Amino acid sequence: MGHRRKAREVALQVLYQMDILKIDAKEAIELFWDNFDAPENIKDFSVHLVEGTWNRIEEIDDVIRSCSENWSLERMAKVDKSILRMSVYELLHCDDIPPKVTLNEAIDLGKEYGSENSGSFINGILDALYAEIRNEDEN
Repeated sequence: MGHRRKAREVALQVLYQMDILKIDAKEAIELFWDNFDAPENIKDFSVHLVEGTWNRIEEIDDVIRSCSENWSLERMAKVDKSILRMSVYELLHCDDIPPKVTLNEAIDLGKEYGSENSGSFINGILDALYAEIRNEDEN
């Protein structure tokens, strides 16, 4: 498993923890790394994803709402919501990551950590966002 995949798994766990415990990014990151260890490159990328997502959470949640017909953020499974938040951050703010990589990683995380429908649910929302981004780039 690549270091970025592992870092995404860590970021997912931290974002999920933040949603459950209602704590901020700094506290959640400290709590996680007080209990687990990983190589520095995994720590760095996971912290980048968590802090980037947290610092833009309102923008990210608005984007998710605009791309998720018939699903409010409050009704979404917390795991799916955490994956979506991290992936939307990557799509909008991580130019060094190809969008297809972000989409594939998100779908894989949904299949592994979510319900049996999480992969297709996440795929639907992120595909809608990616189509919107491509349209904006073409115009």
